[in-house]
Amino acid sequence: MLETSLKIKLFGDPVLRKKALPISKVSAEHREILSLMAKSMYEDSGIGLAAPQVGVSAQLIVVDIGEGLYKLANPKIIKKQGKQAIQEGCLSVPGICVKVKRAKTVWVQAWDEFNQPIELVAKDLFACVLQHEIDHLKGKMIVDYAPLLEKLRIKKKLAKLKEKTKTWKYTI
Repeated sequence: MLETSLKIKLFGDPVLRKKALPISKVSAEHREILSLMAKSMYEDSGIGLAAPQVGVSAQLIVVDIGEGLYKLANPKIIKKQGKQAIQEGCLSVPGICVKVKRAKTVWVQAWDEFNQPIELVAKDLFACVLQHEIDHLKGKMIVDYAPLLEKLRIKKKLAKLKEKTKTWKYTI
């Protein structure tokens, strides 16, 4: 049985840069992880969360932009269309926003929490969040989209935050 809380890993934690492993079947443990991830996401006022952000190397994401919760396993973008640029934040990079260019519409294939295949056509913010969370499964973060000078500013700001708080973890 898993703990009843998950800790969100913050920028600098090596787990965030590793590729998440695909899962062969959504198990009861995976369903529990997805539920705990959703709880953590809501408690931190997020709209998406990927398993690596809570230290789990599994291709699992949760997303809710206010239109209902999606719990997805092994999500893959199979088609992209259009362009948009949105200021994005991230629960693993608190207090930082980066303007990220992404597709305006994406087609995503995945499994739901009961191993049923699902295909989503997502537009605008929903497309952005799915792309953001799928990036996490590949070890990619919003900081990677920032220009070099902005990356340096972000790292400096996060280092100051880490030093100021003397703690680099959230309890969910």
